[in-house]
Amino acid sequence: MKRSLWAVAMAAALVSCGQRERSEHNAPRAAAVAVPAALSSKSAKQLFGGMPDASVQAPAPYGSYAKGCVAGAVQLPETGPTWQAMRLSRNRNWGHPEMIDYLKDLSAKVARLPGWEGIYVGDISQPRGGPMLTGHASHQMGLDADVWMLPPKRLNLSRDEREKISSISMRRASGAYVNSDWTPQHHEVLKAAASDPRVARIFVFPGAKVQMCNDEKGDRTYLRKIRPWYGHHYHFHVRLNCPRGATGCVPQDPPPAGDGCADAQAWVNNILNPPPPPKNPPAPTPPRPELTLADLPGQCAGVLQSN
Repeated sequence: MKRSLWAVAMAAALVSCGQRERSEHNAPRAAAVAVPAALSSKSAKQLFGGMPDASVQAPAPYGSYAKGCVAGAVQLPETGPTWQAMRLSRNRNWGHPEMIDYLKDLSAKVARLPGWEGIYVGDISQPRGGPMLTGHASHQMGLDADVWMLPPKRLNLSRDEREKISSISMRRASGAYVNSDWTPQHHEVLKAAASDPRVARIFVFPGAKVQMCNDEKGDRTYLRKIRPWYGHHYHFHVRLNCPRGATGCVPQDPPPAGDGCADAQAWVNNILNPPPPPKNPPAPTPPRPELTLADLPGQCAGVLQSN
């Protein structure tokens, strides 16, 4: 008899962390599973946040970046020749195989830049994706990752050092400008990150995008993918496109046409000269209700239930 999802989640909580060997060729694909009534209203972040390792299924993202999960995720090794995964206690160095390959490729490119040994990788996703216990609203399908702005000088940090070290902020004037820690190499890191065809968007603070727009003298095509967004001055956020053939993955609309520089400048203008508040402000927006398992695609119940 099949164990209930709750029993599976509890049993999984006793399993030690780490990636298990599995054959992706023979791994089952996640099917939509009816959510038991007792679990339909359970907090999705509690269920997914308690899973210590990936599902034994063929890799597949389900849902959207902010409402989904990932089957058959792969763990980014804690340390590689040109990267280190940070904040290992969070167990968020898991992603779809395309994301893991992308980060390895990006780190190798960055390691060729002066002053960069590679990259420090922040949060990717939980072992089975889904809503996180703390922090991000996105990062749910294994197709989002944070890359630190701190240029690595060492790639042999201990686990303890990776908990204590912090990235550095690149912003000045609340994000309207870059500060003195910004270098031409930061421009090249972001350019390399955005130039990969697997990338859908990169989020960074407005002043960085404007600086890049001002400094870029060559091909500007990649700038379209770099979008201004709140925060994102200690790290930049990479979002990949839905992988080819991933029918359960809901893509984000593509960025508007053009290089996006005028839009970034508008963000900066609003930082420097905030518009006056409206005479009749709208009523406060109520907080979004917490996602439950029933809110996620049906396949996510199967992802939780898998070994």
